[in-house]
Amino acid sequence: MLVHSKPARRAVHVLFFLLFVPVFALPLLVVVAASFASSWSGALPSGPTLTHYQDIAQGDALDALLTSVLTALVAGVAALAVGTWAALAAEKLSRRARRIVDGLFLLPVAVPSVVVGLALLVAFSQPPFLLNGTPRIVLIAHTVLVTAFAHQSVSAALARLDPAYEQSAAGLGARPSYVLWRVKLPLLLPSLTAAAGLCFALSMGELSATMMLYPPDWMPLPVQIFAATDRGSLFAGAALAVVLMTTTLAVLLGVSRIRTKAAYR
Repeated sequence: MLVHSKPARRAVHVLFFLLFVPVFALPLLVVVAASFASSWSGALPSGPTLTHYQDIAQGDALDALLTSVLTALVAGVAALAVGTWAALAAEKLSRRARRIVDGLFLLPVAVPSVVVGLALLVAFSQPPFLLNGTPRIVLIAHTVLVTAFAHQSVSAALARLDPAYEQSAAGLGARPSYVLWRVKLPLLLPSLTAAAGLCFALSMGELSATMMLYPPDWMPLPVQIFAATDRGSLFAGAALAVVLMTTTLAVLLGVSRIRTKAAYR
């Protein structure tokens, strides 16, 4: 730790606690508490109940959760493949060309996601690429929005990668494809798993572009949360949000274990 004295470390810990609880932890605790409440008229919720979670188990929320998970998995895998391929290809380009590639990938996140949704809606509402009203346009939107993060993560890992490993393998007569699959990609595995987890989490929570594109038979959970709160069902929306957070956290913990094992190897 950069702070060596014991009193200074305590001060840093207290400061972190004072900043962390109100800004990060307290809003999450409020959502969790609201998901078990039937009313909230005072400082604390009242009327503890499991009705909201029972409604989730019996309603169509599980279908929406499955839709979100499938969308995030497809978008995460596609973004990781495209972002990794682009980062590996850009590695051999000049510095100016790499900046152009980086700028192209960052463009979708440099503008509001609703603009990306509108662009896809206009682009795929006419033949020959008529995707409006299908789940595929939602998958494309999520992939476009999260690919930049995969590309940046892999590009940063490539910049830190020691070229001696690749040079040694090539010097021993290994073909470029062998070097890629057996040397470079295994070394990048911790960064690849981290990028995959980030893409999954971002896709699970994406709402703006999804609201413009989703068909009735492909409604992700964030859209259902928005619909519930828009109707005034705040406590039901809080329960849906807890389910969304729990699922995302469970997947991220699984990815973290994979990343830890990959880093150890």
